[in-house]
Amino acid sequence: MTAPLNVGIIGTGIFARDDHLPAYQKHPEHFKVAAAFNRTRAKALDFAKIAGIPDSKVYDSLDAILGDKDIDFVDALLPVQFNVPTLQKAVAAGKPMIIEKPIAATMAQAREFVKIAEATDVPVAIAENWLQLKFVAEAKKHIQRIGRIVGFSYNFTGPNSKTGKYKTTSWRAHAEHVGGSLSDGGVHQIAVLTDLLGDCESVSAFTTNVDTEDTMPDAVFAVMKMKSGAVGNYTYGTRFGATKKSIYVKIYGAEGTVYLDLNNRDAPTITVNIGDCKENAKKEEVYTVQQENTYGVGDEMLNFYEAVSKKDKTLIRATPRVAFHHLACIDAFVKSSDNNGNNVKVETV
Repeated sequence: MTAPLNVGIIGTGIFARDDHLPAYQKHPEHFKVAAAFNRTRAKALDFAKIAGIPDSKVYDSLDAILGDKDIDFVDALLPVQFNVPTLQKAVAAGKPMIIEKPIAATMAQAREFVKIAEATDVPVAIAENWLQLKFVAEAKKHIQRIGRIVGFSYNFTGPNSKTGKYKTTSWRAHAEHVGGSLSDGGVHQIAVLTDLLGDCESVSAFTTNVDTEDTMPDAVFAVMKMKSGAVGNYTYGTRFGATKKSIYVKIYGAEGTVYLDLNNRDAPTITVNIGDCKENAKKEEVYTVQQENTYGVGDEMLNFYEAVSKKDKTLIRATPRVAFHHLACIDAFVKSSDNNGNNVKVETV
């Protein structure tokens, strides 16, 4: 039996503790969380106690954890403005790395990240767990049944939370990354949309500030033109006043529609209507997809495990190039809004 890979955690905050660690612990045959580093040592020590890491494997610097020969790969969960220098050091140390989304704070940084990652054989992945969700793969099967895709509507909206555990983190409260919350959470939605329909070509968008404490826009209303020719609207914002959270995607084809209701996180539904007109409509089909409880985090780790253990970075789904496009769409929203809603082409690598 192959020994599990030893994982070094860089950045031991909320998501490392609440999501990544449980995902690794769910697969002890593949992973052992074996080392940790945080700029605040006390936080790393607290994480180590939960993870069962000995104090001797709690490091005081990024260089030290990357220099640990026992560590097979590192999982970095950092403010995104540090992603590029962290990648540079990981590649120099020959350490495979999975690093949290978005890919970078700016498009210039994102371009540099892709350049570095694609110039090495060391596996590098972006932790975009929404690309691993089972309902997306299931929905794609039904989208093939509705003919030419002509349009779509994507909605992710919800109420503001004054006490949300993520909102109070300093790097989010004083965001340096493109679009602030629009990219922090919004890249998940762009990941799903582009996985379903392909890359986006251009956008026309308006952004706004709902929460006046935000220093960056926190809601976007956009029209997107995909490279396939499909056109649709995209609405995103999680800082509205009291409202019911609403997450759905409706895809319009020449021969039917596919509607994804994602409000039930554990069991989203897919509704399919087939027919080229009202008179030829067949009986509506409804499918429920049971989603595993780590919401894609476990599957992204298993995907990275395969790439690292086989030393084959082509197996990675959430590549830096893919993640570049997700951030580029957000960047285009912001630029379009700054230009009075005029159409803006999405930047390419």
